[in-house]
Amino acid sequence: MKSFSKSAKRLGLVLIAVLALPSVLFAAEEIKIGVLFPLTGGAASAGRELRAGAELAADIANNVMPDLNMTMAKNAGIKSLGGAKITLIFKDHEGNPTLGADLAKKLILDDKVHGLMGAYHSAVTKAVSGVAEQYGVPLINDSSTSPDLTRQGYKWFWRATPHDNYFTKDLFEFLKGMTEGKVKGLAAVPKKDITNLAAACEKTEWGSAVAELIEKFAKEYGFELKKSILYGAKATDLSGEVRSLTAVKPDAMLFASYGSDSILMMKTLKDQKAQTRVLWGQNAGFEVPEFVNTLGDTTIGVLTRTVFIPKVGQVKPVAAKVNAMYKAKTGNDLSGASARAFTGLQAWVHVLEKAGSLKPEDIQKAANAIEIAGEELVVPWQGIKFATTGEDIGQNILGSGLIGQYQKRADGKIDLEIVYPFNLATANMIYPFPKF
Repeated sequence: MKSFSKSAKRLGLVLIAVLALPSVLFAAEEIKIGVLFPLTGGAASAGRELRAGAELAADIANNVMPDLNMTMAKNAGIKSLGGAKITLIFKDHEGNPTLGADLAKKLILDDKVHGLMGAYHSAVTKAVSGVAEQYGVPLINDSSTSPDLTRQGYKWFWRATPHDNYFTKDLFEFLKGMTEGKVKGLAAVPKKDITNLAAACEKTEWGSAVAELIEKFAKEYGFELKKSILYGAKATDLSGEVRSLTAVKPDAMLFASYGSDSILMMKTLKDQKAQTRVLWGQNAGFEVPEFVNTLGDTTIGVLTRTVFIPKVGQVKPVAAKVNAMYKAKTGNDLSGASARAFTGLQAWVHVLEKAGSLKPEDIQKAANAIEIAGEELVVPWQGIKFATTGEDIGQNILGSGLIGQYQKRADGKIDLEIVYPFNLATANMIYPFPKF
């Protein structure tokens, strides 16, 4: 009995010693992140860009790339979890909120993911965020911009991208700057020449929010919104909507449309020979590669808000390097969509590194305390830091936007040039918008 007692005692001491070892020794071999994007349907082109951006970030995080000035490129996995690798499990929500919610449940219950990312369409993200909140699973949103998403008071939702309040205000700051002579290569424009506005936004969570913000900021900045239309998403004919817009003879036309709608809108404007001095799109369909590939010279002069333009690489070497890697992978430059997907996954890496654990409550605590320096990001933000108080819980408070304009280079290629912020402008603005 004495011998047994000594053995038991030794076993107990061994167990205590083992339990006292750093948890990193018991790290998971795989960290599963469920990613919901529109991989088919009207926004499939954006979905492909989003997926490629997230995949590139995961590849960098899972390997060592010493020439890349990013913390996540140095560790070959999550260092605080013993080098555990990130596995992305992609699901196609097709732009359908109900399907998105169902897929989120399957990722949580069947795939046992440790967290979620997505879902591009604000309406889908809203549905998915409800599921994440129900199950207590962390969701980092990379690219949905409806302001309401961070005004739900959720504890398991964080958004890296700026939302449309930021972006739409940028538009009106830009218009105001036009009247003050702040735009590169452009003399001050009399306000009366760009006062009358017309807007057409798709009738979705995102488009409806943009329409409301355009109305709000138009009043605040002293512009007149002569016409505002909400049209059915994935439309097959927009001729009536365009006739309605052109009837008020707008000085500026403003749009919020996903991929197929933006292309159809531009074709219809051209067919009806619509005239305006400024034409601006709220990112999304106005920035996917198919927009220029399909429309060609019709896009020259179009303005779009974004968070990334390849010219950013001229002032951010890390952006230039990552953009080159992305172009080698896809044949395209990073876009606002792919750059935000890349940055969203990068935020996940930093959160996991800080958490040092896969327990949801530890990840939650880390997300609320994270701060990523702007110098590590491909996007020209001050960094990433999520709000824990105030109106926008979970919103990155260090993000910002750009406005680009499609212009033709000397070699005939059409590129986005930065026109806002004014101090980052890379080309003179084309004004007025060329006649169709």
